[in-house]
Order: sequence, then structure tokens, then C-alpha cells
Amino acid sequence: MYTNRTALTNTSLPYTVHIDLNSCFAIIEQQANRLLRGRPVGVSAYDTPRGFVLASSYEAKAKGVKLGVNVAQARAMAPGIVIMTPDPAKYREAHKLFKTVLSEYSSDISPKSIDEFVLDMENSPVLKKKKHEIRNTKQIRSSKIASLKPRISDAERQLHNQAMLQIGHEIKQKIRESLGEYVTVNIGISTNKFLAKYAAGFGKPDGMTLIDHTNLEQYYKDQILVDLPGINIKFRARLRAEGIYTPLDFLEADLDTLKKRVFKSINGYHWYMRLRGYETDTVEFSRKSIGHQHALSNKTTDMAELERLLMKLCEKTGRRLRKNNLYATGIHLYLGFVSDMPMHDGPSSFENMPNIRSWHHGERVFYRLYSTLDIYKAAKKLLHQAKIPARVKIMSVNVFKLADWSPEQLSIFDTVQGPSLYSKESGKKDRVQVLDADLRSAGARKRVSDAVDAINNRYGEFVITPAVMLGMQGDILDRVAFGQVRDL
Repeated sequence: MYTNRTALTNTSLPYTVHIDLNSCFAIIEQQANRLLRGRPVGVSAYDTPRGFVLASSYEAKAKGVKLGVNVAQARAMAPGIVIMTPDPAKYREAHKLFKTVLSEYSSDISPKSIDEFVLDMENSPVLKKKKHEIRNTKQIRSSKIASLKPRISDAERQLHNQAMLQIGHEIKQKIRESLGEYVTVNIGISTNKFLAKYAAGFGKPDGMTLIDHTNLEQYYKDQILVDLPGINIKFRARLRAEGIYTPLDFLEADLDTLKKRVFKSINGYHWYMRLRGYETDTVEFSRKSIGHQHALSNKTTDMAELERLLMKLCEKTGRRLRKNNLYATGIHLYLGFVSDMPMHDGPSSFENMPNIRSWHHGERVFYRLYSTLDIYKAAKKLLHQAKIPARVKIMSVNVFKLADWSPEQLSIFDTVQGPSLYSKESGKKDRVQVLDADLRSAGARKRVSDAVDAINNRYGEFVITPAVMLGMQGDILDRVAFGQVRDL
């Protein structure tokens, strides 16, 4: 029935490695505190009953506590569960240690999230050395290897796969040594990023799987569509409408069906190739916006309090903007309100933002948004335009239309010529030199902002803050999103 499935699969050697830190936030907390080991642990943005669990330990997962479950539900599912709020500094440090270990094996490292990395091992000196060691121990007879032939021999493939798996075991051990003995990772190895990530999903926790064209069907068998990375509920519905219910059905589908009837775009071709192990996910998209959100614990309509919270959101947004040496020329403000009918409103979570009664507005500005003060002034203008019919429970600030500050377009002169005025001394009209205030003040604000950031980087966040933010240390907490790795 499925005899033609592997006819077009990628027969190259697998060089792509996907490494996923198991239950990232929860396992780091268990590593840091021995008393939490072996117990159900949940990490939630807020420890209130309606706060959402961001990560759960495997002991908690065994009782049904997963991403998206709220704290009240988690306590009902797993009596005695320890609920903790995030400790971003700890997770950032683990991310850096994680990356340091991986850099010993390849210079081509791509962080995909706070807990995931992808390595390309094709040009890795470690892989070459490992193959040489295996040959010397005569685990693989070198006389059978014909690496110069166009077709990869079975012996060469065996040597390569064995070397990749040995490196995987070494990485696991070094991560334990660096991050702690309780920390485990899942490793997937394949010919493209998609299959490597898919392979990393097997054998959790602490699993390792290699998928190539020889065992591809085996790992597609008995799985469901949502097990495939990138297949959400919407895509699953489209596939089912065409009679595609399993990964094997997906592999069997012809190119025209995927392009013209399922995805109705070039995306169908990408999926056709991706499923067969070809790389289609190498494009890195540029950042479109930077922002920060906050769910208010004390919901309010008080404009003075909203302005204080807005300033701190703008400071956090500005810090991230400046860290990337970017400026913006667009600003957006979102306000979510408490509803009279909470059962239709849902929790104060950002996943639920589309269902919340809200006001939002964005606009372009004709100057560079770089300093916290500039961002705050633009956002404050939007805040005073907002219609606030009820207490605010979510506030979000984003800047967009990003560009690199350097290189910047500068004027040739520090001054510009002003109007002609009559001079008594010369008896004729002279041109008056007027300072280019906008250019000079923008540069001055940049230098001040960079200096303040340097001090805060050295001595701690918000050591120097705007006066309006005094006493706000606990109002807007530090957070790390799983997908935000550019600012680490």
C-alpha cells in the first residue's frame, strides 16, 4: 500500500541535532532545590487560582498537569503540588550554560527557544574526530567504507550514525555536569530541522532518537497528526478534509493535493519536502516588533496608576530595544478590561487576549523611539486617547517599524542656516546659524540612555529608574517567554 513513500526521501547522512531541555522551568527548580525532586512541581506566571501553568515536572505531568492548566485545576489534579512563580535569572543562566556545552561540538548553533537548540554538525571537527576513533577501534571496518563514491555505503552510514549517537550521549553527560545531575535533555538527530525536532519528542524524558530514510516510516507509524511539529488544529482540520488522518497518510499524499487543496500555497510543497527529510526551514525572519505585557493584579481605572505601570512597561521595552541597537518609529498600546460577564471573558492571560473586551491603537511617529522617555511620551499620548469603560486588567506596549541605529544617516554639519536677518554691524542681511536641535538632542538622549543601561547592567535592573517608577519593584515582574531568545 505504501511502496512509493520512500522513493523521494532524503538519503543524505543526518547532521542536524535538536536538543530539548526536559520540562525546562520545572526541572531547573528541582535541580536548584533537592526538596522538590520526585514531587509534582508547577511553574506559573502567578500563583493565584487562575494563573496558568507554564511548565510542570514529570511527576505533575503524570497526573495531568500540563501547559495551560490553571493553578486551581493543578491543585485538584495533583494534591500537594508545589506551585512556584518564575525565576528568570535562573533560567537565563541555565540557557547560557546549555549553549556553552553545545559550542564545544559545533560553531553552527541556533537557539530556538529558552530550552531548545539546533546544531549543524556537518563541519564539526568533533564529528570527524569521533569517526576516526571508531575506525581505529575497529568497530567499523575501514575497508568497507567508500566515502568517495556518490552513493553512501551501508558501512559509512553505520559509522556516521554511530558517531552521532555517541556525541549525543556525551552532550547529555556534559549537560548534567554543567547544569546539574537532575537535568535531562531529549536529543533528536536527522537530515533536517523538522525531523530532528520530531525525533526529539520520542522517549521523554532523557530520550535520544535518530531518524533517516531507513527508519522514517517506522517513526511515522502509529502517530497522530498533531504529534508532528508545526501541525496545529487548523492544519489538522484541512488535512482530515482530504482524508489525511495520520503522518503516514501525510507522507503518502501527492504534491498537487498538498499544494492546491490542503494548504493552497507554496506551503504545500514545503511540507511535501519537509516530511521527506529535506531542509525547508532555513529562512530566519527579521524581528518585526518589541514589547512587554503585564496582567494587573490590582485592576484599576486610575489614570495616575496606569501611567506608572506604563512607564515601567516602556522601560522594559526600551531596554530590549537598546540591547539590540534598534530604534522604532511606531508605537502600539493594548488595554484589556474587566468584563461584566466573567464567564464569557476568561482569565487574564495573554493567550485569552482575543476574547477580552479591549481597546488598542497604534500609530507611526516621525522621530526615533529609542530612549525610555521617548517611548513613554508616545505611549502616554495613546493612553490618554483610550476609552476606558471598566477596570484595566491587561496592558501591553509594543514598538514596531524597527531599524538599526547604526549606521545612521547624519547631517554633514552640526548646524543649519536660519532665516536672513539685518545686521547693524555689516549693514546687510546675514544668514543666522541655528542648532539642529532634533539631531543633537536625539544623539544626547541616546548617550544618556546607553549610560543608564550600562549602569543597570552592571549593578542590577532598575538601579537607576525614572522617578515615577520609585517603589514599583514588584509591580511588573521579570518574565522569560519560551520563544524569546534574542534578548538573552
